[in-house]
Amino acid sequence: MTRETGTYRASTYHDETVKAFVPHPLPPANPPLTVEGDLAERHAAAAEAISRLRVAGAMVPDPGWFLYGFVRKEAVLSSQIEGTQATLRDVATFEATSSTDRPDDVEEVCNYVDGLRHARSAIIDPAGLPLSTRLLCDVHRILMRGVRGADKLPGEIRRSQNWIGGSRPGNARFVPPPHEEVAPALAALEKWVHSDDPLPPLVKAGLAHVQFETIHPFLDGNGRIGRMLVTLLVEHWGLLDQPLLYLSVAFKRRQQAYYTHLAAVRTEGDWEGWTAFFLDCVADAANDGVRIAQAIHELTHRDRERVVRHDRATIAAVQLLDRLPSTPVLTVPKARELLGITAPPARKAVDLLEQLGVLRETTGKQRDRVYAYHAYLELLTES
Repeated sequence: MTRETGTYRASTYHDETVKAFVPHPLPPANPPLTVEGDLAERHAAAAEAISRLRVAGAMVPDPGWFLYGFVRKEAVLSSQIEGTQATLRDVATFEATSSTDRPDDVEEVCNYVDGLRHARSAIIDPAGLPLSTRLLCDVHRILMRGVRGADKLPGEIRRSQNWIGGSRPGNARFVPPPHEEVAPALAALEKWVHSDDPLPPLVKAGLAHVQFETIHPFLDGNGRIGRMLVTLLVEHWGLLDQPLLYLSVAFKRRQQAYYTHLAAVRTEGDWEGWTAFFLDCVADAANDGVRIAQAIHELTHRDRERVVRHDRATIAAVQLLDRLPSTPVLTVPKARELLGITAPPARKAVDLLEQLGVLRETTGKQRDRVYAYHAYLELLTES
């Protein structure tokens, strides 16, 4: 099946004729996309996996346990796709100590976390911005804050031609719409997101991702914003009430297939192939999230029992353990701050957790020591 998903606009760029692709508004048409047969089966599997992930996220005593790790895992992986080297441990260490060997990369990841937090707060707030172009521009401004790309119009729709792959538009792998077509294309996407299109929300999230990446509205950061858009849409349409779905791990595992399916939408109108691929990625990511959620629950339950049963257990030690999933790297001053206690009981709590192997000291120093909830971080960094 072949359908036309856009038109090409010829223009001149540095004395070269360039054909930029202008996508048709969603939803797919001529013929319309229908979720039946194989696609219906894939959608059912993805929806079921999302439901299990939602239940897993609701079964822990503190939603912050998963929220901390899952959001940062997605931020790390999404940034790694764009070339950063920061790990989850790097980010957690920086948040605990304000020190890192990869300051620029860590800052990019932290910006992603801040951008997602800002977007979710705005959408939840009755007086805040809805999921819209304006909100994505705000998120982009946060994402680009103080990092590479900070000189590329943070928070603003591009005013020049960009391209993907190659050294110039003339030899690029893909040339997005001319800049004057970007605002109308985004407006059409925003209108469709808030329409009553009867396609299943998971399918619509996949379509919106492709459309955003095809429009490529910013001079930098489009990939991260486009992946975050899926997270926001899944929550916007009520499939999850927390950002627990980290699709970047699935996209990263299938990176070449990801680009192939994007290209096939633009050149052949193969929305069916993309949708099948996307739904498989959703199912894999959700199942992965359920597995890790269960493993975290088992780990924290097991460690709590070990601490409670120890003959030198203290209330401070148990309370500190309960805070580790949302503060997996800490110092004694940080423990003192978290628990609101003086230094001696904080030191005893840290020492006990280290003795039991729950915490590991990471610096090898005698002073300014840093401790990590190693097993928890290992679970989250599995891919």
